[in-house]
Amino acid sequence: MQTTLTSLNAIHRPMSAATGSNELASSERPAALVESTELLRGNKTVGIMHNGSLYRLQATKLGKLILTK
Repeated sequence: MQTTLTSLNAIHRPMSAATGSNELASSERPAALVESTELLRGNKTVGIMHNGSLYRLQATKLGKLILTK
């Protein structure tokens, strides 16, 4: 399921350096938005293949994401 950009209002965003506010500038908006829960599917880690290399996306206990090669 893909989340639309209009629902970004419910997601906390740090202040943007480009606009000086919490709103995303049009140049900062992602072409597609995927929730981390969709990627992790209840797991703590998930493997991601990118350009022939395997990366690991891990959710921490504090709710942060770590991407490692």
